[in-house]
Amino acid sequence: MTRRRWIADEVSGNHAALVGAHAEHLAVVLRARVGQHFDIAAGDVLRSGRITSVATNRIEFELGEELPAATIPNITLVLAVFKFDRMEWAIEKCTELGVARFVPVIAHRTDAHLGRATATRLQRWQRIARQASEQSRRVAPPALDPPLKLKDAAVLAAPTRILLAESEHQLTLKDALQSHSSGEELLLALGPEGGWTDDELSQFAKAGWASASLGSTILRAETAAIAATAIAIAELS
Repeated sequence: MTRRRWIADEVSGNHAALVGAHAEHLAVVLRARVGQHFDIAAGDVLRSGRITSVATNRIEFELGEELPAATIPNITLVLAVFKFDRMEWAIEKCTELGVARFVPVIAHRTDAHLGRATATRLQRWQRIARQASEQSRRVAPPALDPPLKLKDAAVLAAPTRILLAESEHQLTLKDALQSHSSGEELLLALGPEGGWTDDELSQFAKAGWASASLGSTILRAETAAIAATAIAIAELS
């Protein structure tokens, strides 16, 4: 039977701990007991862990041997902010698929009230990403950057930068990834509901981004994010 995996909140030598609500879920909902064994993501490594103490807001582990862990692709999603319930769905599912980093962007078609509230949502998004990481047995949750204005997102640097755009009819994402070297960072930019404006497309083009398509159908923003992530991981694996 596959052991459940937890991402430690605290790590010191051969000891680790879950704290706060993170610990409460294991202690109260899953009824943790001293002596139980779990896989513990401790920093950049995965280790076996045995529970040594249980309290409602703190569970401590003694760490054992290092365990093999899958490598996470170096994919960053530059994600224009859209309706928060759908945004959360995209973050959760793209975390499960293996995205290494999310960069929220305030685009022209991002609703004004969503743009204003984005900074206050980061903590919730981080919690969702952490839970999805444990569920999908990742060693670490993805990074989640503070929101950027589009002009700042356009100048983000990486060996490969691809803008997903409905206006692109020649180059598919699959073909655009053929020149990308596995292991290097890949930036994928996805627009909000309604897509990128012409001015935004121009800003990305001037900054040197390549444009690519996800196909002839029009996808919801969250579907596009999940589809782009799945294609990229399939091509780079």
